[in-house]
Amino acid sequence: MREIAERALNAAQLNGASYADVRIVSLRTQSIAVKNGHVEALAEDSSRGLGVRVLLDGAWGFASSSVVTLDEAAAVAEQATRIARASTLVEGTAVELGPPEVHVARYATPFEIDPFAVSLEDKLGLLLEADAEMRRVKGIAVTEGSMEFVREEKVFASTEGSHIEQQLLESGAGIEATAIDEAEMQTRSFPNSFGRQQGKSGYEFIAGRELPKHAQRIADEAVALLHAPHCPSTITTLILDSTQLALQVHESCGHPTELDRVLGDEASFAGTSFLTLDKLGTFSYGSPQVNIYADATIPGALGTFGFDDEGVPAQRSPIVKDGLFVGYLMSRETAASLGQRSNGTMRADGWNRIPLIRMTNINLEPGDWTLDDLIADTEDGIYMAVNKSWSIDDRRLNFQFGTQLAYEIKNGRLGSMLKNASYTGITPQFWQSCDAICDRHHWHVWGLPNCGKGEPIQSAHVAHGAAPARFRNVRIGIG
Repeated sequence: MREIAERALNAAQLNGASYADVRIVSLRTQSIAVKNGHVEALAEDSSRGLGVRVLLDGAWGFASSSVVTLDEAAAVAEQATRIARASTLVEGTAVELGPPEVHVARYATPFEIDPFAVSLEDKLGLLLEADAEMRRVKGIAVTEGSMEFVREEKVFASTEGSHIEQQLLESGAGIEATAIDEAEMQTRSFPNSFGRQQGKSGYEFIAGRELPKHAQRIADEAVALLHAPHCPSTITTLILDSTQLALQVHESCGHPTELDRVLGDEASFAGTSFLTLDKLGTFSYGSPQVNIYADATIPGALGTFGFDDEGVPAQRSPIVKDGLFVGYLMSRETAASLGQRSNGTMRADGWNRIPLIRMTNINLEPGDWTLDDLIADTEDGIYMAVNKSWSIDDRRLNFQFGTQLAYEIKNGRLGSMLKNASYTGITPQFWQSCDAICDRHHWHVWGLPNCGKGEPIQSAHVAHGAAPARFRNVRIGIG
């Protein structure tokens, strides 16, 4: 791989590139799904290819190929430089990358059990056992379970002198039960929505979920929701569990801090951001309790890696500190435009895609409350858990979220279960209303394997750490 990478870089320079990098990527995925006691789907895919990105006279060019040979590497590099040269014909600001990033390193995801070495029979057996437990509950109409495993091996090299090899491994699983009566249906999932909980880990991550142990409980809850009263429409105190709060962080904190959105590069597909450059270091994003950071170094988290796809090391960087907005997610190019250095958030979802600014692990720092104490301290309110639906505008300001499960809080105690719960708000006002966050014992990192961005669309695997938190004067229900 080193010789192929060097051939691509040499060809790019010979054709006039002032900078070039090459990524050689091998990807293997395995997906398993069961439904109503039967195997629904089995799929195993693999791909291999290389992508070359070049900078010529201040303009980018990119080309890729599924043929990984010395001659093809040179040909792809030549094509990338031709594209860059054509790009110079379009008037624009010349790209600057800032200080060189020179790293020679290897990184591999730590794991105990290689998921691709575990038999298909064992994987299916675990899913079908959980499926059977859910189907024991009267009133359940549909039961589902899934697993996904990913192994990515990639080499990154640049004309600045970097040569980085990485092996990244992912494992994920989840179950879902749907109850139906003559009037409606209700669904409960575990450990999270979006099909599964996923992390950078081996098969031990699956065993730790204990899916069969929780299967009957979530099925019982799905049936109970059919007969639960509707969530009221009012303004009240809201406590969100860590799974729902993780998605809140994703949509209203992660996406608006992507600097390419702020600069308008993503406007046509994913929208822009309300966090304009004048707000950096001056804008009150939330209450003093709110501290948010990006951290691509958390063991086992889905957004963890050794180096991003520009060869920048994984790192922890602040986004919101004591409620004040202090940092963006940046590439080398966008960071240089602010006179800063990249915080390592450029990733592509394959060898045939150019890297984009993507979230890593965007986390809400824990506070010092226990959940029991937080509920006991709440006279009247609603507790909501596990996302069911979401909507947010293209500047990441106005939002509405629905959850699978909710409970009323009366006199410091959880009361009746509620269905069809939802809440709405405006991002900064919502985070400014946060007055309490639970402690690290309640803090969990939740993987999100389907974050879409870019044209053509790319799907990123990201994660968010959060503990339950309380928000005051929130509009809930459909008013």
